[in-house]
Amino acid sequence: MTIGKRIAQYFSRLGLREKILFSMLIAIMFISVAIAFVARYILVNSLTHELEMRGEAIAYSVAERGGSHILDNDVPQLLALIFDETRLHQRKHLVSYIFIENQAGEVLAHTLTRALPENLLTNRLSPGAQDSIKLLDLDGEPVYDLATAINEGLYRIGTVHVGLNKSHIDALVGKLRVAFLGFISGVIIITIFLSSWLTRYITRPVSDLTRLSDEIGRGNFDIPLKLGPDEDWDASRCPAFNNTDLPCWHFDQARGAASPGEEYRKCANCTFYRKHEGDEVVQLADSFRNMVWSIKLYRRRLRESEEKYRSLFDSGPDPIFVVDCETGEIRDANPRAVELYGYSRATLHGMRFVELGPDHNEKCLTFFAEGGSGCVYFPKQIHYKQGNEPFFVNMHACPISYRGHHAIIIAVTDITEMIEKDAQLIQASKMKSLGEMSAGVAHEINQPLNAIKMGSDFLYLMGEENADVPKEHFMEVVREISAQVDRAAEIINTLRSFGRKSDFMEERVDVNQPVRAVLSMLRRQFELDNIAFDLELVEGLPPVMAHSNRLQQVVFNLVANARDAINDTATPHDDVSRRRITIRTGAEEFMVFIEVEDTGSGIDEEDREKIFEPFFTTKEAGQGMGLGLAITYGIVKDYGGDIRIRGEKGKGAVFRMQFPAAKGVNRQ
Repeated sequence: MTIGKRIAQYFSRLGLREKILFSMLIAIMFISVAIAFVARYILVNSLTHELEMRGEAIAYSVAERGGSHILDNDVPQLLALIFDETRLHQRKHLVSYIFIENQAGEVLAHTLTRALPENLLTNRLSPGAQDSIKLLDLDGEPVYDLATAINEGLYRIGTVHVGLNKSHIDALVGKLRVAFLGFISGVIIITIFLSSWLTRYITRPVSDLTRLSDEIGRGNFDIPLKLGPDEDWDASRCPAFNNTDLPCWHFDQARGAASPGEEYRKCANCTFYRKHEGDEVVQLADSFRNMVWSIKLYRRRLRESEEKYRSLFDSGPDPIFVVDCETGEIRDANPRAVELYGYSRATLHGMRFVELGPDHNEKCLTFFAEGGSGCVYFPKQIHYKQGNEPFFVNMHACPISYRGHHAIIIAVTDITEMIEKDAQLIQASKMKSLGEMSAGVAHEINQPLNAIKMGSDFLYLMGEENADVPKEHFMEVVREISAQVDRAAEIINTLRSFGRKSDFMEERVDVNQPVRAVLSMLRRQFELDNIAFDLELVEGLPPVMAHSNRLQQVVFNLVANARDAINDTATPHDDVSRRRITIRTGAEEFMVFIEVEDTGSGIDEEDREKIFEPFFTTKEAGQGMGLGLAITYGIVKDYGGDIRIRGEKGKGAVFRMQFPAAKGVNRQ
C-alpha cells in the first residue's frame, strides 16, 4: 500500500471534527506558507537591491569627490574621504571596506588595517563599463564588491571599490524570516482555535443526531429530546402523548386548523412550534428532533392501536383467521378459533385454510388470488372441526397487508344452531302444511284403496262362488291392484319425503320433480276448491344444487299463497278461468327458473319489498303470521337464487324463482 493510500485510509477513519480541523489547518498552513515564501522572495530581493543601491550610492559619492584628489595624487585626502564614508551612520556594519585604484590598477588608498587581499582586485571593470558587482571572500566572510569608475570628463582616472558585508544582509533577511515564521505561527494558532470552535459547533449537533439515530435504530424511543442549551421537552406535558385520541396540533393539524382550540392552549407553547434561531445546522437539528418526536408519538399511537386491535382479535366471540393469500396458509388465529375448531394454535398456524372447509373455502381464496378487492360475504358454508365434525358458518373476508404479505382476514360465525332452528321452523311449517293437505291426501289415497277394494272383492266373490275366472281377467285385476298399490305407495312416499327433515348436504335436483311431487298431493284438493292448474314444464333442464324436500316446501308455499290470493278476489262458484294457477319452468342463460302465476288480487307496489319479511302479512288478524314467504325467500337465497315479483294490483301476481345451474362437480 502506497503512502498516499495509507494517509487517505487513516484520514477516512478520523471523525468529522478532526477532518474539518485538519483540513482547515492544512489549507491555512499551505496558504500562509505560500504567502510567506512569495513575500520573502519579494522582500529579500527588494532589500538586497536596496542595499546594493546604497553601496552604489556610496561608490558614486566617493568617485565624484575623489576625482580631484586622484589628479592631485593627494592620498591622505583620499584616505580621509573613504574613512568618512565607512563610518557614516550605520555604514560601518554594512560596508566592509573601500579602496581606490588609479588608472593603472594601483591601489591608492583603502580602509583595511592590513594589507589588501589580492582576491579583492579581481573585480575589474571592462572597457566602457561604469560599474560592476561581484561576490568575493574577505577573510572567510562573503562580501559584495561594487566597482565604480572615477571619471574626469570623458576619461577614466580610477576605480573605487566598495565591499558590502553579506552577513549583515543575511542577518536582515533572517529577521524577516523570523517575522514571517511568527506570522505563520500566529495564523496557525488562530486557525486552530477558530477551527476547533467551528468544528465543535458543527459536530456537536451532528454527534447528538448520530446518538439519537443510533438509539432509534436500537428501538429506544424513550431518549430525552434536548432542543436547546437549557431546554428539555417533557412528554408528559403533551396532552396528545398521554391521550392518543387527541390530535397533535403540530403534526395532525398541519394541513387543517391553524391553531389548537382553547382547551389545548398549552399546545401553542409547545417546543415544536418554536423554531430555534440559527444556521442550517440548528435548523437541521430542529427538523430531526421534530421527526423523532413525531415518530415517538405515532409509534405510541401505533402500539396502542395494535394492543387495542390485538385485544379485539383475541377476545372476539367469533373465530378470526389471518390467511396468506399466496400460499393459502393460516398465519394467525384467535383463541376462539382454537376453541371452536378443536385444533391447537400451533397446529392451526401453517395449516392450509382449505383444510377447514374443503368444499367452500377454495372459492374464497381464489377470489382474492385473482385480484378481487373489497370485503366479501360467504353465507352458510360448511366447515369441519377436528375429527371431521361438520358445522355451518358464515364467512366475512377482507384483504389486508400482514407483515409485508398480501393476506386475508376472515371472520367466521358459527350458525349451526341458527340453521337448526330455521330447519325446525321450516319443519313446523311443513307439519302445518301437511295438516292443510290432509283432506286432499286422504282423497288421493282413497282412490287407489277403492280400486284395490273393488279388485279384492271381485276375486273373493269369484272364489266363494267357485267360478272360473278367465286368465286374462284375473291378470288384469291383479295388475290393477298392483298399480293402485304403487300409486298409494308413491303418494305416501311423497308425503313422507315432504314431511321429512331436510338434510344439510345439497344434491343435484331437477326443478320439475318437486313441482310434480307437490301437485300430486294438492291437485285434487285444489280441484275440489275449483282451482285449476296449468303446467308449462320444460323437460331436460339443467339441474340445480339444492334439496328436493325444501324446494317442495317452496312450491307449496307459493301455491298456497296463490290460492289465498285467488280466494280474496273470487268465490268457489266463479268461472274456473278466474281461479287458475300457472306453473312454468325453464332456463335463461345460466339460470333455471320456476314461475308461479295466479289470477288473484295481486300485490301493492309498497308491499313488494316487505312480503318476504318474517311475520309480515296482509291478512286479517287470526289468519296467519306470514312466515311462508319469508321461509321461501330464505330457502331460495340459501341456494344462491333470487325471487322476482311481477304483476299489477287486481290482476294477479307472478313469483319467479331462479337458481344458478349446477356445475359439473357437485357443490356441497
